[in-house]
Amino acid sequence: MKELLVAIAQGLVEDPNSVRVEEDAPLEDGTVVYHLHVAEDDMGRVIGKQGRIAKAIRVVMRAAATRSNSKVSVEID
Repeated sequence: MKELLVAIAQGLVEDPNSVRVEEDAPLEDGTVVYHLHVAEDDMGRVIGKQGRIAKAIRVVMRAAATRSNSKVSVEID
């Protein structure tokens, strides 16, 4: 899952070397929280107009997690 998020983010940003993903321990309900970090200049590219790209990233991650019977949440920092 972490590799999928990195691949998506690196495809969107100008500086793919600055993409970092941190994974938190699962919450009580089994949800794993991923924190996506990108360069300041690339933040707008990852969030998109009115948050549309960020929502799309979250949808793709949730769909991939569903296939593996897990739950994920993506935070963009």
